[in-house]
Amino acid sequence: MPSVKVGCCGFPGGMRRYFSRFSLAEVQQTFYKPPRKETLRRWRAAAGRDFEFTLKAWQLITHPPGPTYRRAKIEVEEGRRSRYGFFRPTEEVHAALEASLEAARELKASVLLFQCPPSFTQSEENVDNLRQFFSSLGRSKMLLALELRSSWDRELLKELIEELGLVHCVDPLREEPLSSGTAYFRLHGRYNGRRIIYSHTYSSEELELLLERALRHHSAYVLFNNLNMAEDAARFERLFTQRLGAR
Repeated sequence: MPSVKVGCCGFPGGMRRYFSRFSLAEVQQTFYKPPRKETLRRWRAAAGRDFEFTLKAWQLITHPPGPTYRRAKIEVEEGRRSRYGFFRPTEEVHAALEASLEAARELKASVLLFQCPPSFTQSEENVDNLRQFFSSLGRSKMLLALELRSSWDRELLKELIEELGLVHCVDPLREEPLSSGTAYFRLHGRYNGRRIIYSHTYSSEELELLLERALRHHSAYVLFNNLNMAEDAARFERLFTQRLGAR
């Protein structure tokens, strides 16, 4: 039976309660600004030995300066704005990568997710940046997942993912991942053709389909990120447990 791991993006209901309900979480704080080492060590200790963390890489790697920088109170000099985001080969992006890797080590994270903004579109420069960035990392024991939120040519993207050893992060109710082996799914809500409806609660039929698609892989991480994430994740976990019991 394939391994299916279920959790949320963040800690809905508070960290202490969350640790008692689930055994997996994707850390969001590291996207805005990595917490101090002492904070990360407290989380690791409080979670317990068998709890698994994944985390989002710092936005300075993937996102140019914008609203999420302001939210994190990160100020960038006007003349240096082009040195941030889009996996650019700059000292600023490299430093953000080192900070993300250090946070991952402190949490003993199994996956480091690079979530790209919709503005990270297919271009020769962006393809070159991806190749240079991930090639410099080499092969890691930690899985590296890439989530694109713009339309890329599927053949080119498959080539990049295989070449760079990445996990293609997708919402499997919208598209099939291009990587094999381990899957990394993020469920944000329903997409209406123009935008994501985060208030969407997943139906029983959607969860059944999600499980079917998760079971196609050797192992799958299933992370909910909608407003009703805790309840939907718990329902999905029960569905998987029932399926296990029926075998």
